Amino acid sequence: MTSFDDRERGFEGKFKHDQELGFKISARRNKLLGLWAAREMKLPAAEHDAYAKSVVMADLEKPGDDDVVDKLLADFKAKGIEMTDHRIRHQLTEFREIARQQVMSETK
Repeated sequence: MTSFDDRERGFEGKFKHDQELGFKISARRNKLLGLWAAREMKLPAAEHDAYAKSVVMADLEKPGDDDVVDKLLADFKAKGIEMTDHRIRHQLTEFREIARQQVMSETK
């Protein structure tokens, strides 16, 4: 029975690791997206990190990316800057790959 238990613990460990890695990648992606949006909105450089953190926190509101996209669309609109859902989602895709590469290089 111990080999079965060892195998089960191994699968549980891999699942936990994969979940943590996915969370880190999403958080990094959202930070990169927030920094991009801050530059697009021409926020003062001193506010970029705080804005990026607000984007990371927005992703914790509900599952999926809609909460982040909605936040950015509302913020762009408040600044009088035209932005589309499509462009934000495109940036999400690009930043996900960059974030994945960054996080993976840090974990090696």
